[in-house]
Amino acid sequence: MSQNLHICNFCSTFAGAKVSEHTNKHIIQINLISMSSVNKVILIGNVGADPEVRYLDRGVAIATFNLATTERGYVMQNGTQVPDVTEWHSIVLWRNLAEWAQQNLRKSMKVYVEGKLKTRSWEKDGQIRRKTEVIAENIQILYRPEIYRKNNDEMSAAEPLNDAQEAPNDGAQEAQNPENDGFFNGIFR
Repeated sequence: MSQNLHICNFCSTFAGAKVSEHTNKHIIQINLISMSSVNKVILIGNVGADPEVRYLDRGVAIATFNLATTERGYVMQNGTQVPDVTEWHSIVLWRNLAEWAQQNLRKSMKVYVEGKLKTRSWEKDGQIRRKTEVIAENIQILYRPEIYRKNNDEMSAAEPLNDAQEAPNDGAQEAQNPENDGFFNGIFR
């Protein structure tokens, strides 16, 4: 009695007579992998300056501001001091989110920004220029710097909000409060 044995082209195993069913399993897996991609950015940082808001034709608001994120420095075992490293991110907000930012965001606030990366390009003086920006879909204020009355010529440190202040969602996914997420517990308190 002879048995037809076939080798699967994807995983090099013997598939026996049911080679098509076995191979189809791999094709489905390959299609899922090749179609999957994610463009998601989550940043927590300090607003570099008050947002700049402008209005396009038809009254559409667009706000831009820079956000600073800092990786803290440390001392290596051999005594070498590694300094803080600050990255600056260009944040873009559209429509209701832009108007909300104009009213609520100020320099030095600590904010949570969730969005996607977008690179735009243009030509200036015969050269192609590119800029990568974070198109914000969700933003929340985590801390507001409060300036208290001067006491012995010292200024108070940042004061946490009682609850994170959420921006309008503009139809994007439902906003989450990072203070309720286990990952964030203890970081901002």
